[in-house]
Amino acid sequence: MAMAAAASRLAFTRPDARGGADRLGARRVPHRPAFERGMRSGAATASAAADDGGKGEVTLLDYGAGNVRSVRNAIIKLGFTVRTVTKPEEVASASRLIFPGVGAFGSAMDILRSRGLIDPLREYVASGKPFMGVCLGLQLLFDGSEESGGIEGLGVIPGTVRRFVGDDLVVPHVGWNTLGLARHTGLLADVPPGDRLYFVHSYRAVPEPANEDWVLATCDYGGEFIAAVQKGDVMACQFHPEKSGENGIGIFKNFLEGTTGEVPGAPAAVSAAAAAADAGLARRVIACLDVRSNDNGDLVVTKGDSYDVREKDEGGDVRNLGKPVELAGRYFEQGADEVAFLNITGYRDLPLTDAPMLEVLRRTSETVFVPLTVGGGIRDFTDSNGTKYTALEVAAAYFASGADKISIGSDAVYVAEAYYAAGRAKDGSTSVETISQRYGAQAVVISIDPRRVYVNDPSETKNKCVKTSRPGPNGEGFAWFQCTVMGGREGRDIGAYELAVAMEDLGAGEILLNCIDEDGQGNGFDHELVGLVSDAVKIPVIASSGAGQPSHFTDVFNATKCSAALAAGIFHRDEVTISQVKDHMKANAIPTRV
Repeated sequence: MAMAAAASRLAFTRPDARGGADRLGARRVPHRPAFERGMRSGAATASAAADDGGKGEVTLLDYGAGNVRSVRNAIIKLGFTVRTVTKPEEVASASRLIFPGVGAFGSAMDILRSRGLIDPLREYVASGKPFMGVCLGLQLLFDGSEESGGIEGLGVIPGTVRRFVGDDLVVPHVGWNTLGLARHTGLLADVPPGDRLYFVHSYRAVPEPANEDWVLATCDYGGEFIAAVQKGDVMACQFHPEKSGENGIGIFKNFLEGTTGEVPGAPAAVSAAAAAADAGLARRVIACLDVRSNDNGDLVVTKGDSYDVREKDEGGDVRNLGKPVELAGRYFEQGADEVAFLNITGYRDLPLTDAPMLEVLRRTSETVFVPLTVGGGIRDFTDSNGTKYTALEVAAAYFASGADKISIGSDAVYVAEAYYAAGRAKDGSTSVETISQRYGAQAVVISIDPRRVYVNDPSETKNKCVKTSRPGPNGEGFAWFQCTVMGGREGRDIGAYELAVAMEDLGAGEILLNCIDEDGQGNGFDHELVGLVSDAVKIPVIASSGAGQPSHFTDVFNATKCSAALAAGIFHRDEVTISQVKDHMKANAIPTRV
């Protein structure tokens, strides 16, 4: 195939033992023969591991990339204990090894190399003992990736990991998608046909003759790509089981209990496109929890109108709509595709000292197995003692506590202003760039808080305008959407369109598009705003603010290219349930996870 030929031509960068880098013209794969020998000689490994006295111990290779806490929580939920690899020799002694990974291919290989883990990892996989890779943990098994300038991988599976391509394709591939099965094994036996699993990635490997004996399942997004591989007791998946609800927990259970063998008498293979009537990427429904401290210092979920969260009575305390962990659990049970925590507490000091919010994340990740986003105070800080902290360090604390994505608000506006002032130059030092480079674009969400500004003619502003169907107070026929900072209290001379374009170029992976004018009004999402931004970028856009009934979600999905829609107050007050929203979407042929 053309892909196989292209893979052989790609020159991978293979850092040498001294930490430098050589360019390899012809790809050498010295590791696969050892793997094949290990598979033949170690066929009984899985059953031996399964007989180690019950649930037993699982070894987790945590190299510090993103949210591994959820994988750990899934393992513990299934009754196993977890041992984390702290030194290279502990890899070889593992009876079951799980290798989760997120972020950039090159960054991951650099970390593995610096910790002396590459050879132990290759040798473990070659032994044929039970191994499961997740997301980047699958990609690293391949010969290499074009990400990070062309980097050599572990060389276990033939093929090159490449970026998604397509004129109208939104990248990263974020959300719930269906699988097609090339073979039937116990690993995916508990995933009903047509059910969806959670993906979040910008690069993928594709099936080709050289790796067809590895391919277990595929997925369709801009073409067919590899969603899961398995050979013997070595397996990996591009999707995230720990973020795929009960189906995902079941996949971990099958791996950990050793029930992953070939299924006799299974039906023929089925392609991803034919897996279900509404096969493909679902439009997501996200439950958002605005969290802040009330006047008594308690962390509560709140919601206001046009960003005013205080009661209108004489006391004027922060409106309390419930406890964050309990509400998040409720939305998970109702079928929310993601849960977002936006910490709207005004920070006077370092967010890393906000122990209650970090604890909310830790506790939520123990029982909520869908993606968690958190925002609030993610920027460079100097605390009251004069100690400086980077946005990357703040983000790392959130990831370590259970977040899958972080949301950047006001700091993104300042970054974009500097970006345009410098002629769109990038220096790699901003919060957006550093977090994206370390954890991957898919981990960086930009939260935009715009309000309408009406003008008679687009020439009156440098910012992108729309011809509006909702004229201004003096009959103005055009509007632009002014970005705000400090919780909507201060407007800046930059529009939502301009901010989104800048953030995509700087490495953000998703836009959370709020609307101050529609916040809490229940009139529906602002289609003009959502359409303007979702047409401007090729990263996912989440519509937010204004939902009042299930049809509002269906309407915004039909009217714009947005990938997801978010609501808060209508869910908190039980005015609308998530299942009602999804039922309406399904009845109107909007792909949805049910």
